[in-house]
Amino acid sequence: MKNYKKLILLGIAALMIQPNLSVAQQKAKFQQPELENQQSWSMILLPDIQNYVKFKRNQPILDVMMNWIVENEEKLNIKMVMCTGDLVEHDDIVNPDRNKMDQTGKQQWEATATAFEKLDGKIPYITATGNHDYNIFSYTHKPKTTHFPNYFPADKNSKNQRLLRDVAPNIYGNPSLENATYEWKSPHGKDFLFVSLEFAPRDTILGWANQVVNQEKYANHSVLLLTHAYLNFKNEHIETAKYDLQDANYGTAVFNRLVKPSKNIQMVFSGHIGAANDVKKHLGFRIDKNAAGKKVSQMTFNAQALGGGTYGSGGDGWLRILEFLPDGKTVRVRTFSPFFALSSNTQDMAWRTEDYDQFSIELN
Repeated sequence: MKNYKKLILLGIAALMIQPNLSVAQQKAKFQQPELENQQSWSMILLPDIQNYVKFKRNQPILDVMMNWIVENEEKLNIKMVMCTGDLVEHDDIVNPDRNKMDQTGKQQWEATATAFEKLDGKIPYITATGNHDYNIFSYTHKPKTTHFPNYFPADKNSKNQRLLRDVAPNIYGNPSLENATYEWKSPHGKDFLFVSLEFAPRDTILGWANQVVNQEKYANHSVLLLTHAYLNFKNEHIETAKYDLQDANYGTAVFNRLVKPSKNIQMVFSGHIGAANDVKKHLGFRIDKNAAGKKVSQMTFNAQALGGGTYGSGGDGWLRILEFLPDGKTVRVRTFSPFFALSSNTQDMAWRTEDYDQFSIELN
């Protein structure tokens, strides 16, 4: 009888311990991001962030993402951060419908600038401007005016200012980072030129960009182009959009007039697209060749309607880590959420590992 009671007690104890073992096993499976090769450097790609800043409740998630970048700067050798645009939901709204957003345009710009302030003086970053960053929502023939230059001046981040090279005039004729280039040499000695173009760049801007990337001094650089509306989820170049703009060029025109004729553009990054809780409708990828016969890897990455749709969490903290290996040609792409990684209860969701979220790119 004593042995029987002992077995019962041991069984109860085992049942009580098992859940703790399960949690320990779950923690053991989760791996924080790390470099595949300790000689690599990495770039962080942020998707459209408008749905984080338009609601006060969502802004801490963007803070988590920015704090994670700073925390992992050394571990992942982070040398650049890029954001695909739509930095705000509405450029200048003063009386928002609180069911759709509870922050004015001014408050949204302030929240965005404050979030990026965490990187100021630490890590260079480049932001595209998206359609939501411009005052074009009346669908009339209005110029693309924006408050972007007020919140992202050239001297906002000292790390950016050191790399800044070429700046084009905005709609007012003033120099603005809406269209700008940044030159940088990687730890492996490879020269890069980062080019950021406004949403639906004007004809004059495409002409300016062509002149810049084809300069002799950039002939041997790898050019990485950042713009907002470029690929759809079917991996096709976007031909047009609903906005009533007379002088606008979307993905097809940007590819045909700038990317394809170039000899050194090797990567294009964009955002813009998405559908409620549908991961694949936030993504696009294709490879074409430019005039030099070099492969151009074109990536759209967004997350704005994940986590509850347009009025949900803002995107569940998803970002992409691009690791540039020391061979100078291999780029490892991984998709990670610092937000889900915060808690052991959600860490099993912190990585997306489908082949469209985790893959390698080979540069020429």
